[in-house]
Amino acid sequence: MAVIAVMLCGCGAHARNAAPKPGAVAAALKGSPPALASLHASANQLLAGSSAVFRAQLERLRGYPVVVNKWASWCGPCQTEFAAFQVASVSYGRRVAFLGVDGKDSDAAARAFLKRFPVSYPSYADPDESIARMIQAATYYPQTVYFDRQGTIVYDHAGPYESAQALDRDIRRYVLG
Repeated sequence: MAVIAVMLCGCGAHARNAAPKPGAVAAALKGSPPALASLHASANQLLAGSSAVFRAQLERLRGYPVVVNKWASWCGPCQTEFAAFQVASVSYGRRVAFLGVDGKDSDAAARAFLKRFPVSYPSYADPDESIARMIQAATYYPQTVYFDRQGTIVYDHAGPYESAQALDRDIRRYVLG
């Protein structure tokens, strides 16, 4: 818990890229269940995406709540909220699966974005928004979709999270509540 408290410090409005340190991330996520550990092993990678590939990933995560954040490197609000996802994915990463969907972007720009804003989960390239349409998230940037343990969409947050606390509240309400 002390690791998480330290990571939360500095995630205020002025700390856009207050990413947890790699050692703290590894310590916080150590001992994750196999399905979640598999995600952590692909941390910060941009994976080739398609609706079929993403659907298969969601199937492998059945039994765990899933938070999917759709973002793009060119999206200013996506950059602003990414610090909150950096912290939340570590804080909840042993109980909740996190996935990113990078829409309407080039792979090079997306990889540069992830280098600047590293996260403890993989993102899927979605240049044609086929994944976004499949998860009903093709309208806004950013957009966050919450799935329950059975794989059913339970909430869709359109637009950016204004604070780490707002994201934390929605995670607790929609996937842990």
